[in-house]
Amino acid sequence: MNPVNAVAEIENLRVNIGDRAIVDGVNLRVLPGRITALVGASGSGKTTTGLALLGEYPAGARVSGDVRVPDGLVGYVPQHPGAVLNPARRIGALLRDIARTQVRHLPRRDRRVAVRERVLRALASAQLPDATAMLRRFPHQLSGGQQQRVVLAQALLLGAEVVVADEPTTGQDPLTKSSIVDQLAAVSRAGIAVVLLSHDLDVVRALADEVLVMRDGKVVESGPAERLWRAPRHPWTAELLASEASTARIEPASADTEILRVGPLTAHHGRAAVLRIPEMSLYAGQCLAVVGRSGSGKTTLARCLAGLHRDHDGAVLLEGTPLPRSLRARTRQQLAAVQYVFQDARAAFDEHRPILDQVARTAVRLRGASEADALAEAQATLTGLGLTDGLVHRRPGRLSGGELQRAALARALLARPRVLICDEITSGLDMVTRRAILDTLAALVRERRELSLVLITHDLTTAALATRIAVLEAGTLVEEGPAGRLLTTPRHPFSVRLMETTVSLPGRGARVAATPE
Repeated sequence: MNPVNAVAEIENLRVNIGDRAIVDGVNLRVLPGRITALVGASGSGKTTTGLALLGEYPAGARVSGDVRVPDGLVGYVPQHPGAVLNPARRIGALLRDIARTQVRHLPRRDRRVAVRERVLRALASAQLPDATAMLRRFPHQLSGGQQQRVVLAQALLLGAEVVVADEPTTGQDPLTKSSIVDQLAAVSRAGIAVVLLSHDLDVVRALADEVLVMRDGKVVESGPAERLWRAPRHPWTAELLASEASTARIEPASADTEILRVGPLTAHHGRAAVLRIPEMSLYAGQCLAVVGRSGSGKTTLARCLAGLHRDHDGAVLLEGTPLPRSLRARTRQQLAAVQYVFQDARAAFDEHRPILDQVARTAVRLRGASEADALAEAQATLTGLGLTDGLVHRRPGRLSGGELQRAALARALLARPRVLICDEITSGLDMVTRRAILDTLAALVRERRELSLVLITHDLTTAALATRIAVLEAGTLVEEGPAGRLLTTPRHPFSVRLMETTVSLPGRGARVAATPE
């Protein structure tokens, strides 16, 4: 390794679990002040490669190859940063513990001031404003983006020369995503190398200097970002980039049949009102996308519709009949009519039973179908959603995230619902899988004209699938209208800001131009 240029290097890395190579012959060279992105589908080996820089491997793995990094100077920002912060300690205490180890050479009287200066400098470098107030808070009092910055500040305090950022924008709204891009760009301008593991090609395009495209544990293509976007050489790279193309919208159906009416509705968490909806309607054959920032009330609205959040005032009417607020009070017919597909499909399945049996169970329990008929219908539905016979007889742990999302869709469809609620079901999926799921949803609504779809999403590209879009901000419905109009000419100031942020995510040229001389 050339110590002048590379701050970390991987040569011919192989990681085997049993007889399967999850990383196979990967080479990676990390340079100071540069952002190197690893992209690819789920299971392609990105995270295993990134974690190798920290000396972390899956349990039972056999590892060969050479990984050379600076001693203790690789920071890691995980996808869920709250999991690595001590929930019982304030942010200031966490950071001061690190800073104290670095000022022991100073006279005792100077250490307190030096610790504070180091902590505040690290928070500023991590793009965390209002640092003084932040130091008094516990991790649970911070948003996901703020937790992410605190973890980054810890790495900077330790003097990290390399930062591995694992899916930092997954599940984030466009405004938060833009601030994360600014944060990582600032880190690289400070001379720190960043290894970005991401499904989000918009973010990779905005940040990366070098890109490695992975598939099945191998690097199939690598090179400067601008060249790779302009002229991909490997078919898989071309497919990955082509998957960014927008999915066809669900065309408006006849608005004669109102399936669901909501509101006026006010939902609470304890004594606090967290959601206010004046009135909203959903018609057969249509799709409503609900968008907004994290904490805006999107999932609370979805849970009210599904009977999972009963602390609300106001009506939810299914074809003119009030639905009980609690899931437990709904009839089998009402449970079947409103189905919910969760973001974390893996957590929604019993890990000990085959997928086919769990999907079939819905038809037995909610529609009274016979076991044989339910299994046949489940098999046909799963096959129609692209799951082979070999996959459907497996347990959930042996399916990928995208395969499990298809299985979750199949299970909901076996209820023959009138309303299908999909809560961030493409969040965290690679672009190819994401597009396949969205194409599947669009086809379902076209083919089953009695079905209505509610999409809860941070992603405006996903929202473009819908016939109508509702925008929530701080628990309030600020705008609703046809998708085409709202995406191009939003009227509310927050909607305008949301759309502008999405279309103006800076490209690599903007990041380079911002670099100081």
